Amino acid sequence: MAIQRMDNVLIVVDDLDAVIAFFVELGMELEGKGPLDWPGAERVIGLEGVRQDVAMLRVPGGQGRVELARFHRPTAISPVPSPAPANTLGIRRVMFAVDDIDDVVTRLRAHGGELVGEIVRYENIYRLCYVRGPEDIVVGLAEELG
Repeated sequence: MAIQRMDNVLIVVDDLDAVIAFFVELGMELEGKGPLDWPGAERVIGLEGVRQDVAMLRVPGGQGRVELARFHRPTAISPVPSPAPANTLGIRRVMFAVDDIDDVVTRLRAHGGELVGEIVRYENIYRLCYVRGPEDIVVGLAEELG
């Protein structure tokens, strides 16, 4: 058996609309948004009495997706410390290839995005940076050079 593909990454958020706007500005496309009315979800995630709204965003022309979940019940738990530094255990960021890193950073700033460090050149291959967006979500950006 082999992995066929990675379907999506889930990010639990409090302000669903702000995070959607951030990812749409990044260039993702909103596939759908609404309440999750599937009783099997509780069995999958191991929580009872779940009430949540979800949104699915996709990379244009690709198979990559980001799923956002806003829990109404049970309430979401905030990580400590916040914002979590890069050496915190767990998933720290999702990276996207972009065609113009400076333009993307500028557009994301209008949606609360801030550079974590700085834009750095990796040899003559990439320009790279991390941007912290709404709710301390970190996205990595990679602009291929040449």
